[in-house]
Amino acid sequence: MTEKQHPAYNFSGDAIMKLYDQVIEGIFLRRPNRFIAHVETDRGEEICHVKNTGRCKEILVPGARVYLAVSDHPARKTRCDVIGVEKAGMLINMDSQAPNRAAGEAIPRLFPGARVIRPECTFGDSRLDFYVETDDRKIFMEVKGVTLEEEGVVSFPDAPTQRGIKHLKELEKCVQAGYEAAVLFVIQMQNVKYFTPNRRTHPAFADALKHAAEAGVQILCYDCQVTPESMTLHNPVEIQLE
Repeated sequence: MTEKQHPAYNFSGDAIMKLYDQVIEGIFLRRPNRFIAHVETDRGEEICHVKNTGRCKEILVPGARVYLAVSDHPARKTRCDVIGVEKAGMLINMDSQAPNRAAGEAIPRLFPGARVIRPECTFGDSRLDFYVETDDRKIFMEVKGVTLEEEGVVSFPDAPTQRGIKHLKELEKCVQAGYEAAVLFVIQMQNVKYFTPNRRTHPAFADALKHAAEAGVQILCYDCQVTPESMTLHNPVEIQLE
């Protein structure tokens, strides 16, 4: 196992974790590629960076209200990042970096007594998102952000992910080596019915998740309290693997 040095997470219990300093609203127009979106703002039509390379076709629809994190960094090519979107009155955070930050902040609640928390630790051929130790537990954890929602049911992935399957197999190897292992699905919205793997889009991932659970990998799933500026892990969500 190898580790990288990272700044410590600022754990704050159930306090809301602010992710963005300045957020403005806009209207989504179009997304010519996975990296950029055209958004109507108070300045007119702007080209914005999309902080999620997934498809997001069910939420980034023309006319949707979106939320943009503003940066004044002189080296940036765009002024704003698309970090949130409204869907049928529900606010969804779609920043692919937010789930790891929310998970890191919540680890003491997920694993009481955590005294060692290391982001991005390598095990085998994969770099897993977290390694956690308590007095009597050693745990590897991978984090997956979830933005796909249909009639209250949330699922992952929204596109085929061989990388996701690789991570699940690596977590199984962690269990075989005597560690605990977990995959945490961070639902980037609130008030959903249940989580299920997206068998329609990637049946191999659904099979791999079920196999991982049978091999002893913990499957965790939490929704989030979301505001335009913040996202914080909130309540556990029911999981249906079939």
